[in-house]
Amino acid sequence: MSNVVVTGGSGKAGQAALRELIAHGHQVVNVDLLPPPEPLGYFLKADLNDMGQTIEALRRAAGTVGRRRPFETADAVVHMAAIPAPGLAPDAVTFQTNMMTTYNVFSAATLLGVERVVWASSETLFGLPFTRAQPAYAPLTEEHPMLPETGYALAKDLCEEMASQMHRWNPGTSFLGLRISNVILPHEYGMFESWQNDPTIRSWNLWSYVDARDVGLACRLGVEAAAMGAENCIIAAGDTVMRRPSRELMAEFFPQVPITRELGEFETLMINDKAHRLIGYTPQHSWRTAG
Repeated sequence: MSNVVVTGGSGKAGQAALRELIAHGHQVVNVDLLPPPEPLGYFLKADLNDMGQTIEALRRAAGTVGRRRPFETADAVVHMAAIPAPGLAPDAVTFQTNMMTTYNVFSAATLLGVERVVWASSETLFGLPFTRAQPAYAPLTEEHPMLPETGYALAKDLCEEMASQMHRWNPGTSFLGLRISNVILPHEYGMFESWQNDPTIRSWNLWSYVDARDVGLACRLGVEAAAMGAENCIIAAGDTVMRRPSRELMAEFFPQVPITRELGEFETLMINDKAHRLIGYTPQHSWRTAG
């Protein structure tokens, strides 16, 4: 059991992380500007654009859940707070907000001696949406070139570098960036039917998605994993959003893109192999079996 601060715990991914951590015995504090739709753990309002509030939030959070040691702080931070996608705010606002909140959280964590930071990177780093440039190969792995197309994606790219350098400065804090695919809640699976007759609707991210509960699983596994330096890994479902086979979709819509391995019939085109090796992540949920 550990004390975990979840920033952005009032959002879709943050709520899933809180549920998963609580279910496995961790003590949690949700640090957010907005109160949660469902009370999970203790809620602490703080503006992570402010370094002082960020440091105080991590200190107060540990005290709130009753950890007793000479210098009180959290054991881990799950950093989900961000403008969660491009297009929700002006590009410069998204870039500035996501860069500064992440800088403040990472800095506070290293200053306070937090052992682990698990944070939300993004699939958009690979060049999403795949409209200007096609993927270099499929299925995508972490070695795919970084081709950010928006201020949102560029901020995630720079935050991955930030994590690497901050770990170099402070080796006692390790970082795990989760390159999360399009997060879907269980009640949203019904909309998948509307995509089946027009695969172009979802070709922008190679028909990928991830169930919010599996994002929570990845966060919890990242908190519990052994120290790892500064790493990044894809977090996706095990399948696509389409009923057409994955190889058939690639042949029709991305015929020039090399396929680098055998594909299962509906297998995801964003591979979770590294996440499985690093933290034992295997997606547990699929829209095909939801009921």
